[in-house]
Amino acid sequence: MTTPKADFKKTYRELYSAGPEPALVRAPELPYLMIDGMGDPDSAPGYASAVEALYAVAYTIRFALKGAGVVEYPVMPLQGQWWTDEDHRSDYAAHRDQWRWTMMIMQPPQADGAMFDAAVATARKKKPSAPIDRVRLETLHEGWCGQILHVGPYSTEAATVGRLHAFLEEGGHAINGRHHEIYLSMPGRTAPEKMKTIIRYPVTPAG
Repeated sequence: MTTPKADFKKTYRELYSAGPEPALVRAPELPYLMIDGMGDPDSAPGYASAVEALYAVAYTIRFALKGAGVVEYPVMPLQGQWWTDEDHRSDYAAHRDQWRWTMMIMQPPQADGAMFDAAVATARKKKPSAPIDRVRLETLHEGWCGQILHVGPYSTEAATVGRLHAFLEEGGHAINGRHHEIYLSMPGRTAPEKMKTIIRYPVTPAG
C-alpha cells in the first residue's frame, strides 16, 4: 500500500506565504513540538542543543508515521516565539541575554501523545547529550494575527517589525501575544541578504 503524502506548508499556505506588505491571517489551533529557553541564540550554550533536541524528535515522528504507512511529509520549518519579562514588544536588538524563547516545529494531526512518547524514548537513545526530555507536544491557537515577510539578516528585522506594528496600530488591532518568527531559510545555507523570515503577532482585531 502506498503511503499518503502531505505537504503541510501547502495545506496551511496562508501561514507560510506572507508577503512584503503587512496582512491579517487567522492561525488555527495546531500541534507543535516545543522547547523553552533563555538567552542570546548566538551565544547561549543551550540554544543550539535545544534546537537539536526539537529536530531529533520531529524527524523521529516523521519516520515513524512514514514507516507505519500513515503519512509521508517534509518536516516543517523551525519557528520561535521571543519575548522578555518586561514587554513582548521590547527592542529585540537590546538585552539579548535576557531574551526568552520557545522554539517550535508544527506536527501533523496524526502525531498523538503515544507517538510523541515513543519518539522521545527513541530520540533520547540516539541523542543522549541533547535535552530531549525538555521537548513537549502542545497545541497553539493564535487566532487572528498580523504578519509580514522579512527578507534579510535577522539583525535588520527592526524596520520590518516597525512596519507591521504601524499597520496594526493604524487598523486598531491590539497585539495580545508574543513576537513569533517562522524561518523559511536555513542559516549557513542561504546568503544573509536572501534570508526569509515571517514575523507574526497575535492580535485582537478591531471591532
